[in-house]
Amino acid sequence: MIEFLQKAKASSQIIATLESKKKKELLLEMADNIEKNLDFIKEQNALDMENGKKMNLSSALMDRLFLDEKRIKAMANSVREIALLKEPVGRVLEGWINDDGLRIEKVSVPIGVIGVIYESRPNVTADVGALCFKSGNVAILKGGKEAFYSNKAIASILQEVLQKHDLPKEIISLLPDSSREGVDFLIKQDKFVDLIVPRGGEALIRYVSANATVPVVKHDKGLCHTYIHSDADIKMAIDIAINAKCDRPGVCNAMETLLVDSKIAPVILPKLKEAFDKEGTELRADKKALEYINVKEANEKDFDTEYLANILSIKLVDGVNEAIEHISKHGSGHSEAIVTNNYEVAEKFLNSVDAACVYVNASTRFTDGGVFGFGAEVGISTNKLHARGPMGINELTTYKFKIYGNGQIRN
Repeated sequence: MIEFLQKAKASSQIIATLESKKKKELLLEMADNIEKNLDFIKEQNALDMENGKKMNLSSALMDRLFLDEKRIKAMANSVREIALLKEPVGRVLEGWINDDGLRIEKVSVPIGVIGVIYESRPNVTADVGALCFKSGNVAILKGGKEAFYSNKAIASILQEVLQKHDLPKEIISLLPDSSREGVDFLIKQDKFVDLIVPRGGEALIRYVSANATVPVVKHDKGLCHTYIHSDADIKMAIDIAINAKCDRPGVCNAMETLLVDSKIAPVILPKLKEAFDKEGTELRADKKALEYINVKEANEKDFDTEYLANILSIKLVDGVNEAIEHISKHGSGHSEAIVTNNYEVAEKFLNSVDAACVYVNASTRFTDGGVFGFGAEVGISTNKLHARGPMGINELTTYKFKIYGNGQIRN
């Protein structure tokens, strides 16, 4: 492990100074290489899917694990989109001349060596590898054991391109020791690693945050809410709620709790139940909501649970202030939404809710690096410092000050 990390650190000096044109060319070649090896990736993914069945993975996790031709081509296209993004390194963020005649420039630079710990979705291997490469960083990737064969295949395909161009394979590599001991070792190696990004279950995030000596940007749980205000368009509200919960229930930007204004509960709740019943959603509602729909009663624990499944908690609230209060107590700072035609209420919600992404009249499912125009994302940060929300190439840079003088000395 030490030898591997030493090579990764040395490689960071090479990738940090690679020309923008060359990075673009190599990323496009990586995308082509993914498509050329489509059948190989499918074969390796089939092994993971078979093991997933033996491990009794949930349907949501199996869906996140699965790769078919469409998803593999989408993975390649994501790498192409990243290749074509504006160069993030070397941007002059600010520039000025001080009283001593020194020309000072604040310039974006790579962070260095970035360790990313993730679960289930093997496309993350390509996305994160490409994002780190584009932003001049080394990527050390630690996927979940359930995607072992898929991740290994994708990483080897990316490394083929690196080695073909006489670049170290450590620029994009899998952590050699993927055991818990290996992860525990990695997150304490601040001599070699500059940033850790954990994205996965709550236990993983908590463990890494508590034990790392390397700086951490958390991709924490997505306990997302949608609040249907009394001035909402009923049809729009139902469509948004169905999409937010049912489009892909196992992802972090899916809604877990639906807040409904008590003023419109008699009208909208029966319609919501009918719509969710068609989607096979298990509903759990508080006592007030049970007056209008016959479903399982929700308890306090339900409102703190990220189901990652087709299960939804429903709570009635008396106005926007109570909705904001509930989100403040139970939310994870990921994505929150309001459905309303009242401009003042919408602005109050936008300004008062403390989350990375706050929506008016739209589904929380849009919280995604690709959708935001970042090509892809390393994760969706619930941190407030360094990066927040979908973390793209610009969030994978830091900055340095370049100072130009002509003989100045300080008196």
